[in-house]
Amino acid sequence: MKYKRVLLKLSGESLQGSDNYGINQEKLCYYSNQIKEIVDSGTEVSIVMGGGNIFRGLKGSERGFDRIKGDQMGMLATVINSLALESELMSANYSARVFTSIRMEPVGEIYDRDKVVKEMKEGTVCIMAGGTGNPFFTTDTAAALRAVETGCDALLKGTRVDGVYSDDPEKSHQAEKFDHISFEEAITRQLRVMDQTAFTMCRENNMPIIVFNINNPGNLLKVVSGHKVGTLVYNK
Repeated sequence: MKYKRVLLKLSGESLQGSDNYGINQEKLCYYSNQIKEIVDSGTEVSIVMGGGNIFRGLKGSERGFDRIKGDQMGMLATVINSLALESELMSANYSARVFTSIRMEPVGEIYDRDKVVKEMKEGTVCIMAGGTGNPFFTTDTAAALRAVETGCDALLKGTRVDGVYSDDPEKSHQAEKFDHISFEEAITRQLRVMDQTAFTMCRENNMPIIVFNINNPGNLLKVVSGHKVGTLVYNK
């Protein structure tokens, strides 16, 4: 395997599948199977889930919610998604554990970097929920922070598109896909790889980001194996 330890970032919306809300059981099973493939390959795995399929704090604030309360509700949504993935993995006899950024035992264990690293080395899939534990920060930022903290080789962003484009490929037929691109060029072109806080953290800590279509079966395993899948964003 090219990447021995990775953090996989999944959006909450990815769990919706064809549903408009909540967790689609078929999608949950699909993502679990993709994760099991890389665990079986010997890769150490951590995951950060979004919560947009249940509640998104920023949209809540647009409808009148207090932004801080809205973001806290979004954090709880990520915990629900993380527990669902943990349960799905454990039902297949894989070791998985949810760590939360705020205290909520026995729902999940409070996040501890050293404990997470130890568990990953032992083959446990560590699912880190609750974002950073602070309002005004996205789960992208949480993923970047946890990837850097735990010494991952790469941050993998699983999406519904097959990489980073010069424009929105779902809207523009002229959009150009990049096989690889530097952080500096992505900034110059104002490409929306991740939110700026997350992107800056990865750039400053030399954490490569791979954006790829996780909805293509086998892509996750190909990425950790070093195949050219998606787009690599890196420091030149």
